[in-house]
Amino acid sequence: MADIKRIQVEIPENLEPRYVNVAYITHTAHEFLLDFVTMLPGLVKPKVNTRLILSPLGMKLLQRALNENIKRYETAFGEIKIPQGGTLAEELFKGTGSPIEPEEEK
Repeated sequence: MADIKRIQVEIPENLEPRYVNVAYITHTAHEFLLDFVTMLPGLVKPKVNTRLILSPLGMKLLQRALNENIKRYETAFGEIKIPQGGTLAEELFKGTGSPIEPEEEK
């Protein structure tokens, strides 16, 4: 088995961290697109602030890494509880004057 080599990744000093609380995930036969948004109360038209494009293999590996890290987090800090009833967006923005409007009936 080949030795695994560590890659030294440099984080630029001017890298701007982003808080995101909405993600849109779409795909084609060749790639997954993950668009991230910061939704704030009163914000009428939020914009995508980060887009990731991954190969199907890259997406599967990201999923594995996320699952492993969530498991480690919950082992250390307890279960992350997902709100029940309604949609997650409704739970997150309950009572905040959410700009989310229901889709028009077709």
